Amino acid sequence: MSEGIRVAVGQVTLSGAMALARTEEDLLELAVREHARMVYRIAYSVFRNHQDAEDATQETFVRVLRARRKLATVDDPQRWLARIAWRVAVERKKNSPEISLEETDGAVTQLRSTEMPADEAIVSQEVAEALERLVPALPHQLRDVVTLSTVGDMSPTDVAAVLEISEAAVRSRLFRARQILREKLGVLLEGRYGT
Repeated sequence: MSEGIRVAVGQVTLSGAMALARTEEDLLELAVREHARMVYRIAYSVFRNHQDAEDATQETFVRVLRARRKLATVDDPQRWLARIAWRVAVERKKNSPEISLEETDGAVTQLRSTEMPADEAIVSQEVAEALERLVPALPHQLRDVVTLSTVGDMSPTDVAAVLEISEAAVRSRLFRARQILREKLGVLLEGRYGT
């Protein structure tokens, strides 16, 4: 059965392999296998820290385990899991410290391992650090859209579903956030390098 084919089961519509899963445990195991990377990327986009992202991923699937009966009735398991992952990560982020040793160690390692000239690597690192500071400073509506859209598999449609807003609102907020970031980054770099 192709992944694009949808099969009706009672009043529930399931896609591809989900239709083959016969029990709640099968559905849960399949959801974990198919979507664990996406859940991790969502958590990582919030934390920028592997350990916290792994913890949030685990908590997401614990919540899914508790609600496994609902999984069979979900139209789009990927969006449902993305929404749960986003909520878990945001809740955990509110209660976590601002900076971790892993983040500072990772920055040093990244700077050492680059193959570009040192001055370009430093400018590139400064731009990345500036963006890391500027994105959290955005209004929350813009920040959430930018954060989720940086996750590889999150299309504007998926971001809209996770945040429970329209796709047009996602595109508008993303456009506005990019404008703000571009302007602020330009001011920072102009002040820094006098261009």
